[in-house]
Amino acid sequence: MATERIVSPQATPTDEPVNWSLRPTSIEQYVGQGDLLNRLRIAIEAARHRRDPLEHVLLHGPPGLGKTTLAHVIAAAMGTRVVVTSGPALSKGTDLVAALTRLDHADLLFIDEIHRTPAAVEEFVYPAMEDFRIDVPVDSGLHARTVQIPLKPFTLIGATTRAGLVTAPMRSRFGITHHLSFYTPDELLLILRRSAALLGMAGDSPAALDDALREIARRSRGTPRIANRLLRRVRDFAQVRARGRASLAVTRDALSLEGIDDLGLDPLDHRYLRVIAEVYSGGPVGLETVAATLSEDPATLEDLVEPFLLQLGHLMRTRRGRMITRAAAEHLGLPAPSIAEPQADAGLF
Repeated sequence: MATERIVSPQATPTDEPVNWSLRPTSIEQYVGQGDLLNRLRIAIEAARHRRDPLEHVLLHGPPGLGKTTLAHVIAAAMGTRVVVTSGPALSKGTDLVAALTRLDHADLLFIDEIHRTPAAVEEFVYPAMEDFRIDVPVDSGLHARTVQIPLKPFTLIGATTRAGLVTAPMRSRFGITHHLSFYTPDELLLILRRSAALLGMAGDSPAALDDALREIARRSRGTPRIANRLLRRVRDFAQVRARGRASLAVTRDALSLEGIDDLGLDPLDHRYLRVIAEVYSGGPVGLETVAATLSEDPATLEDLVEPFLLQLGHLMRTRRGRMITRAAAEHLGLPAPSIAEPQADAGLF
């Protein structure tokens, strides 16, 4: 059974209208991912100087870290348009042809979940990326032939949360590949300050508001999408319970009401860790077994729960299965000696 979570890094329909209003509109406003931005600034300036499209870009990492936003700010920096689609939406070759033929010189095609692009559609992608053409088969059997449709030079930006599922032929055609990392609390604070200003949030003083924003940043699991979602919940709570004034105390009360602890863990995180600790003696235990015990989808746990627990150092993945760490046991208030400290298998994950 899927569980709706305020700390889910996945976008929800109610998020999107507000998220668009809070997103940066230029590469200068984009916060975090400094190594990538430095590479992109050089590549963009060089491409514009030559009047060429930017190299194809593959962005991978957990959801909610700004891959779609980055595509839009790249387009703004290039002075071009971006056409947005997704791997599952490209069910036929004609879907890709329709998207590609809409592009002008140096425009961007952003394909989210590119690892889910059907294999038959990928065959159209390769010549488009390399030679800016589409090879369309016409007829079959003895009369089979291929018609080439020329394209205007463009940039493909692919985004994925599962880099390992992007096929090798596809991956090899990207000139720039980068893993997006979780954000630091200080980076999230910069994002939240801008978002709070756009939302018109106030505190009893600038310092009080900043204390509130720091607390939100600390509990946002390193993810801008979650930070902005929690910010809106705190704003609503402050409006109803605190005359619209945010503070550290108000923020803590608001997030406590939502079930978010001081590390940003929610009830599903706690249930996941406790099942391993109490039902399976700290592990090792297989993901499928944990998922069945929790009545959750294994992919949900693997994609949306485990990445942050791994980042925190509360979970280990080994060849024998999942194990919780001593830090997780201490956070849960369990006796530390009852949890063996696991060692990760070298080279795994």
